[in-house]
Amino acid sequence: MTLPLIELRQVTKLFVSEMDLAAKIAKGIGLSAPREVVHAVDQVDLEVRQGEIVGLVGESGCGKSTLGRIVAGLLQPTKGSIFFDGREISGLKRRESKETALKIQMIFQDPFSSLNPRMRIGDIIGEAPLIHGIVERSEINEYTDRLMLQCGLDPNSKGLYPHQFSGGQRQRIAIARALAVKPEFLVCDEVVSALDVSIQAQVLNLFITLRRELGLTSIFISHNLAVVENVSDKVAIMYLGRIVEQAETEELFDHPLHPYTQALLKEVPSLEKRHMNFLPINGEVPSPIDPPSGCHFHPRCPRLISRCRIERPALHEIMPNHFVACHNPLEEE
Repeated sequence: MTLPLIELRQVTKLFVSEMDLAAKIAKGIGLSAPREVVHAVDQVDLEVRQGEIVGLVGESGCGKSTLGRIVAGLLQPTKGSIFFDGREISGLKRRESKETALKIQMIFQDPFSSLNPRMRIGDIIGEAPLIHGIVERSEINEYTDRLMLQCGLDPNSKGLYPHQFSGGQRQRIAIARALAVKPEFLVCDEVVSALDVSIQAQVLNLFITLRRELGLTSIFISHNLAVVENVSDKVAIMYLGRIVEQAETEELFDHPLHPYTQALLKEVPSLEKRHMNFLPINGEVPSPIDPPSGCHFHPRCPRLISRCRIERPALHEIMPNHFVACHNPLEEE
């Protein structure tokens, strides 16, 4: 078995609130108030092998985008280790760390806010490969033209600015910019959620084509289960900072074992369910500032047992390549 291209071991990310003026004054006179701590990512283990696309799914606020930013190097984990091609990133020397950072690129949800509005498209795509010496200045125009064509853009438009393009075109520009430094790994964070449905299909088809042509490896973050099912080889389900289930895509959609996964899949709209009354999962998502003890899902779980309230379930292999973090998983149907 080959080493994973990306491996996360017990990755945790905490956000601690800054002290306001009142808290600073209280501290100055010897009083103290507890500072709020957001448990955004909680001891996550995850592997992505060469050529795989792993879908990362969960409700808003579950920590999936934070995890993606940690993988991309935009956030540093509070605890835990990240390995790229078998080497721990934090232990790399400066030059190796810079090279690894180029190999991992991120495509963001909102292309309008992630593109510099004062730069022309040709410069947005060509700046990084030029600065990092990937392409000579004499070759940058041809290189940029080739990337734009590959991503379905007209090279004659590279003198335009981001606001002169549609949302789908801006996302193609963002994809071209990410590919410009020849990455080995992409973090795709809700790359189609801000687009119209018809444009979503075009961008997803582009992504699938590029994956086939370039052999891309990726984490595909989305709340849309239908999208994830179509583009991913494996799926990891997140809830309140933890991965609760992970399996190959077909296996997970056909045989969900965690109560949370089961509830999510039941509410996916389809033609077969057009006469069905859709019901939300009972209860509210707990606050990441004060998450429940034991299993984070236990306040909303229909299969609650006493053990769930006090003991955190480990992510264990319950079937071949099917991992579940649950003390009382659903039986296979």
